[in-house]
Amino acid sequence: MNVSASGRRQARHYAMQGLYQWQMAGSSLNAIEAEFRTDNDMSKVDVPYFQELLHQVPAKLDELEAAFSPFLQGRNQEELDPITRALLRLSTYELKHRIDVPYKVVINESVALAKKFGATDAHKFINAVLDQLAASVRSLEVQAERNPKR
Repeated sequence: MNVSASGRRQARHYAMQGLYQWQMAGSSLNAIEAEFRTDNDMSKVDVPYFQELLHQVPAKLDELEAAFSPFLQGRNQEELDPITRALLRLSTYELKHRIDVPYKVVINESVALAKKFGATDAHKFINAVLDQLAASVRSLEVQAERNPKR
């Protein structure tokens, strides 16, 4: 794995934790960022990506929640545990605003974080929601992946 991929992975991990903290404690994003920079070794983290995710997800919250809400399988957002909510917000941002990141990478990274931090079977729910969302917001990429030309 190259440093860029591992740096992005760590940036997502920290951004998810920061978004969780923001949701639960209502701390300012700048304070959360400063805390992460102080308390963690950021030398192998894609810091600009961490900053983008931490600050842009809350800035685009209404848009992101509106995008994934139709795929919640009859649940409403208030029923989601905080880790699942943070991961769906973060991954929806990546699917909609970081088209340089393949949709499969977004889904796989989110599922891995859900397995590590989420409730039992949260990863299955997140996978299903993001798979449907990707088909909606990245339809050409998903179709090309699912139906390669031979």
